Amino acid sequence: MKIIIAPDSYKDALSARDAAAAIATGIAQEWPEATLVQCPMGDGGEGTLDALLAATGAERREAEVQDALGRVAMAAWGWHAESHTAFVELAEASGLQQLKREERTALHSTTFGVGQLIGAALDAGARSLVLTLGGSATNDAGAGMLEALGARLLDAEGNRLPPGGAALADLATLDLDGLDPRLASLEVQTAVDVDNPLLGERGASAIFGPQKGASEADVARLDAALAHFADHAARALDEDFRELPGAGAAGGMGFAARAFLGAALRPGIELVMDQVDFDSLLAGADWVITGEGQLDGQSLSGKTPIGIARRAERFGVPTVVLAGRLGDQWQAAFDYGITAAFALADGPITLDEALARCGELLSDRARTLARLWRVAGS
Repeated sequence: MKIIIAPDSYKDALSARDAAAAIATGIAQEWPEATLVQCPMGDGGEGTLDALLAATGAERREAEVQDALGRVAMAAWGWHAESHTAFVELAEASGLQQLKREERTALHSTTFGVGQLIGAALDAGARSLVLTLGGSATNDAGAGMLEALGARLLDAEGNRLPPGGAALADLATLDLDGLDPRLASLEVQTAVDVDNPLLGERGASAIFGPQKGASEADVARLDAALAHFADHAARALDEDFRELPGAGAAGGMGFAARAFLGAALRPGIELVMDQVDFDSLLAGADWVITGEGQLDGQSLSGKTPIGIARRAERFGVPTVVLAGRLGDQWQAAFDYGITAAFALADGPITLDEALARCGELLSDRARTLARLWRVAGS
């Protein structure tokens, strides 16, 4: 029996690596002779950098950056010297995980630190860049990143805009003349974990703003501000990317990556699976176990469990999801290759308890699966 263990991270609880280890522990208790292949995954959010470094053998580096609130922080990035490829994970510099719940502010958080990481990659001699989006604390459509790379965003009086998406409502001048000239020869692939456009009822502000601290009034304010920014960008570039699938990823960073970096947007899980050569792991596999914090209708837009299930289905390998929670419309996942899905909670439990016990609950569910498989195969 060969079982591929390929979870994403469980937000606020476990990294993908720790989640894979917890699942393997549970299975090994009941099925020690099974061949377990741990392959931590990511769809562009936090933890994706680790998966890419493990797959490519790239060197982990660190740079001093500003976090989403403008504070000094250290952020990791990856450097593959042989191919002159850099790996930058947005969540390392501007991630939601780095903020306390009471600190989350979609109005004022910034992607400036992401631009600093891209600058570090350029200084190292990067010719290509893999930029992973997801897990962001930001809703500024990449404005902060642009500033870090040399652009100027000014109000009607010629003053630099303060950080954050809300300030974009006052944008009067988008000056791209100072952008780092090295960007022109940089080949950029961007991993996105959703297919949302920049604006509207499915846009960055409406769908993802609330989890970053935005009220209903804040969402309307941010959507209008990002629309104003998109108007300026369209005039400056003679092309409009606001409706592009994935433009709304990471608070509009998908929009900025395509519009200003010329990036190709790819479903993050597809990009990561190609990098780790997931197809070779699936060859001869009997089962795949994957999972993340929540499986729901939004997962169908490109989250890790769906991407893995689709790929595994090509090889005739069943896929089981262990999710922290099964949310609205999770049953639709059955139409996308998921064989079965289970929530982790073993009874009435608070969110804080569930987060604290995530590793234990994962091991318990995996152990139960192993017992069921052994009986079914006997």
